[in-house]
Amino acid sequence: MVRVGCMPDVTNDERGRRIFQLHKERAVEAALEKIRLNPKSDWATFSQQDIKSLTTMLGETWVSVERSTWEHCSFSRLTRKDLNEIISIGNDVKSERMREETAINTVSTILKKSI
Repeated sequence: MVRVGCMPDVTNDERGRRIFQLHKERAVEAALEKIRLNPKSDWATFSQQDIKSLTTMLGETWVSVERSTWEHCSFSRLTRKDLNEIISIGNDVKSERMREETAINTVSTILKKSI
């Protein structure tokens, strides 16, 4: 029997994964907004690929660091050099020149310097 007009069955695990993903996306978007608003970041000069690498690395780092650490990071204080390093790390992970675990640890160290 097909139910008409009803929501599909979704497991609690799936709901949890979706909520986690939403929290991650919101946290990363808030961080990116702080970076964008910093005139020293030269945001307009980043390519779409740069922004994608930065977004990916921030997201993967958010998953791995304690929430209190993430919340204390001052993303608006990240320098252009910091941002370029995070982007470069993201590119290295994508091209498999760096392991993701190593990359996340390195990005985490960069972010912790902003505290």
